[in-house]
Amino acid sequence: MRHIKYLLIGILFGIVLSKAEVISWYRIFEMFKFQSFHMYGIIGSAVVIGVILFRFINKGMLKDYLGNKILIEPKKKGFYRTIIGGTIFGLGWGLIGACPGPMFILLGRGAFPILVAIFGGLLGVLFYHAIKHKLPH
Repeated sequence: MRHIKYLLIGILFGIVLSKAEVISWYRIFEMFKFQSFHMYGIIGSAVVIGVILFRFINKGMLKDYLGNKILIEPKKKGFYRTIIGGTIFGLGWGLIGACPGPMFILLGRGAFPILVAIFGGLLGVLFYHAIKHKLPH
């Protein structure tokens, strides 16, 4: 019962993304064809908010839900791993027409064919888990 606030935040987030048309395949298609600024504006806003929040986290001004300081470990820098990972993510996003988060919103709105994409994503996660020890991290 004490975690109900997280469920409510998730529902609110889903409503906001739905109303902002972020889950619309047509909006995503417009973005990849450079026909509309709509999605770029939303993604750009999210990046700016993320940068601001990371500053607050790094200064110790934001805590986790238990009140502990959030520690962010530095990642290995690598141009190629970023390009390859971004390309795989972008291709999946372009082919499916949905980012992983909005896929669950689409499911909640009754778009049951998205279950194929969710199942494929879960298989991808399991496949990565099976081979991650062989990959250069």
